[in-house]
Amino acid sequence: MSDSINPALHFHILEDIAQDLSGDANFPTCLDASLSVRDALRDPLVSVEKVARIVIVEPLIAAKLLRLANSVVYAAGVPVTDVRLAIHRVGFETVRATSLSVAMEQMLRSRNLGGHEDIAQKTWEHSLHVAAIAHVLARRVGRVNCDEAMLAGMVRNIGVFYLLFRVADYAEYQDNLEAVLDLLSGWHENTGENLLAALGLPRHILDAIHASNLHKTSRGGKRDDAPFSLADVLYFASLLAENHCPWLCRADLANSREAQQDRDRFSDLIAEAQDEIREILFMLRA
Repeated sequence: MSDSINPALHFHILEDIAQDLSGDANFPTCLDASLSVRDALRDPLVSVEKVARIVIVEPLIAAKLLRLANSVVYAAGVPVTDVRLAIHRVGFETVRATSLSVAMEQMLRSRNLGGHEDIAQKTWEHSLHVAAIAHVLARRVGRVNCDEAMLAGMVRNIGVFYLLFRVADYAEYQDNLEAVLDLLSGWHENTGENLLAALGLPRHILDAIHASNLHKTSRGGKRDDAPFSLADVLYFASLLAENHCPWLCRADLANSREAQQDRDRFSDLIAEAQDEIREILFMLRA
């Protein structure tokens, strides 16, 4: 926490958020992505593959579809952790209804980002990089589900979007970028984990996100030569992803020299992930 920020500043908003998360949360992440889901489903010949690739980069829709697919109404005894399987289970009409509901909520509430749209956009772009790298890395590892890795990478920073949405209602954050960044840096992980739990994300994915969040402090900068678990994949992906988020810089995710060494070591993987990012963005804009 910045020396210039009173430690008690965030108490009120965090207390309110803790109460909020017992309900059904809707908030802005990337409106373009949620509207792309709606547009894709207008094509009567659209494939599940294409819809899944669009849905997986909109963290709120993806998390809600997984929760719905594992609900009593749809569950067939086997938990679903793959967005493609979730879409198969609930059907396109439910995907369409969910995406339209979230999109409308986002359009209504997007004005509540309080002038921090740039932070939200950079966070979404960073999450997309983490997700793509995690997907490629999981495919190379072979023992980690690629789609779970991409989903986990995409929703790992979901707490940032929720906090940005909420700070607009608190006077102490108005015209105080320092306080906003301090809140994001110190509390987005805990908030995100609680939010994802409230949204019903599968327990093992929640555990992997929590473990990957702990890596940067519990390991003290020491990293294995290769990832073996979903948590490791997320940790490596976050180190390798492009970082233009001001709140992430403050979190001191990794020493810049060590991070650059990792990027050099996995340069071919990053190049492969860039191809995936271009493909995803093409699908979003098609």
